[in-house]
Amino acid sequence: MKILNLYAGIGGNRKLWGNDHEITAVEYDAGIASIYKNLYPNDTVIVADAHRYLLDHFKEFDFIWSSPPCPTHSKLVTLNYSINDLLSYPDMSLYQEVIILQHFFKGKYCIENVMGYYKPLIHPQESGRHYFWANFKIPNIKVDGLPIKGETGLNIKEREVYAGYNDFEYKEFKGDKTKIFKNMVSPEIGLAIFESALNIYNHNKVEQVGLFALPSPPVNKQD
Repeated sequence: MKILNLYAGIGGNRKLWGNDHEITAVEYDAGIASIYKNLYPNDTVIVADAHRYLLDHFKEFDFIWSSPPCPTHSKLVTLNYSINDLLSYPDMSLYQEVIILQHFFKGKYCIENVMGYYKPLIHPQESGRHYFWANFKIPNIKVDGLPIKGETGLNIKEREVYAGYNDFEYKEFKGDKTKIFKNMVSPEIGLAIFESALNIYNHNKVEQVGLFALPSPPVNKQD
């Protein structure tokens, strides 16, 4: 299966997918992309604008995962506004991707984002703390995100250990590790959705082969 993993980060969603598929990951931050490449050397990693890449290349893949940036949709927007009186428009690229994939993509897709502070403009499926826009049923995922440390914010070390990255050294990354793990989708969530899409893909392949299979030759019966 040819897979496109957009806004890939360091690949939390992809961690449990294995290496039996042709995976292309797109990440805008070169430092984060280098970590992804070290973790998944068999994947093709492209440093580019994932939103633009999707529009130019979506026809080339069987399954697309997209996790567009969530800060302008998050419930934290209302909190920040109440505290700092700061506000920005929701990033509508999220819904642009949903519309394009809904109408033009022939494979399976899943677009993930946080539960927002407003009623979604396009109705999603819900699981855990996430919204999912997909053309297949999203499983009821019990894992409800990565560990969070009370009111003091993200406990990055706990999230590293939970996601299985605690032994990895971020020598090439000069930025804030909080950004990496704050935006990372749980590997269990990524696996559950991936397996659902893969089962449908394999089922469709079997049906297609059966549809065009030649009929068995007649059996000659002898008296």
